[in-house]
Amino acid sequence: MTAAVRRLVAGLASDALPAYVYDLTALRVHAAAVRAALPERAELYYAAKANPEPEILAALADLVDGYEVSSGGELAHVHQVLPQAALAFGGPGKTPAETALALRIGVGRWHLESEQELRRLAALLAGMPGRTVDVLLRLNLPAGSEALGPVALTMGGRPTPFGLDPDQAERCLRLLAAPGFEQLRLRGVHAHLASGLDAPAQLAVTERIVRRAVELAERHAFELTEVNAGGGMAVDYADPARRFDWKAFGAGLAELLERVPGLRLRIEPGRALTAYCGYYATEVLDVKQSYGQDVAVLRGGTHHLRTPATRGHDQPFTVVPVTDWPHPWARPAVTTGRATLAGQLCTPKDVLAHQAAVTVLRAADRVMFELAGAYAWNISHHDFLMHPRPAFHFLAPGELDV
Repeated sequence: MTAAVRRLVAGLASDALPAYVYDLTALRVHAAAVRAALPERAELYYAAKANPEPEILAALADLVDGYEVSSGGELAHVHQVLPQAALAFGGPGKTPAETALALRIGVGRWHLESEQELRRLAALLAGMPGRTVDVLLRLNLPAGSEALGPVALTMGGRPTPFGLDPDQAERCLRLLAAPGFEQLRLRGVHAHLASGLDAPAQLAVTERIVRRAVELAERHAFELTEVNAGGGMAVDYADPARRFDWKAFGAGLAELLERVPGLRLRIEPGRALTAYCGYYATEVLDVKQSYGQDVAVLRGGTHHLRTPATRGHDQPFTVVPVTDWPHPWARPAVTTGRATLAGQLCTPKDVLAHQAAVTVLRAADRVMFELAGAYAWNISHHDFLMHPRPAFHFLAPGELDV
């Protein structure tokens, strides 16, 4: 946390909390380092679902090659913020209206997830003589979890709405070569098989995807020019200082690309790009003892920052002490050296950290939850209990200590 972020939070009035604070310089420094670690034939797309705030999208504009969108709403939003941005359109539930919108906007890459999507797109294009689109077939391949160890989320090799099972992919490849599908130009494959992977595991998954893509291209005699290996790079909420090794991953990609001349490889991280730039700042309303444990009740809660509840982890945080206590009664404070940090909701699941170690934590102190730049506000159940929404602060490049 920079001094400017800390000063901003310390200076906010109580009723200006909770608030999200985004360090856009930190975001750009990190994204530039990721970009520099990748080899020449590797493209970097940002998965907009991780955090679609316009300021975040714009801060990344000159550091990424494009944006991955997974709904008509995301498609329209990103296109409005950045009309010239390259877009890849994925997601397993594309409606006819969304497909038509993507055609009007001129999406550059389509990730097709089923035979019906393929047929629907071909049928729409039939009414647009001379129009062609570039497509990737999304594959539902085994992730190789036995070699990867425990991961946060496995999305391949099991029943899922995502992508095509191997036999379905074979059928779609034959279909793409048949009359009536000439307006769909097959460029390669897409696969996002697991999330929460470290660099060696992510590289192993990418190699698996490329190997299968090469096999399919040889068997069906199409020119393989692109492989999209998705995202899934790990963010460690238990140890924020432990980062995905982008340099090692980039070096591994360079070696992989040397073995497949002419191939362009695309990755589309979301969380691993923006998580580190965001903070959820709030205030301790009360500290109480409950069955021998300290519980700190905060403004806001998981209806603003749902990630720890959904993923089952403690959100890392920093305490920003406040010295002023204007009341005549004793200031409630943690007495055991540990506290559960809970929100205001009427549910026992509204917990941001369980029995976390704290040196000092008192009513009116500020708490800064870290790693809140991705899958935070935008996936939360905002209207439950109808508490006020948080404020948003974007510290622009040039305003921060780096």
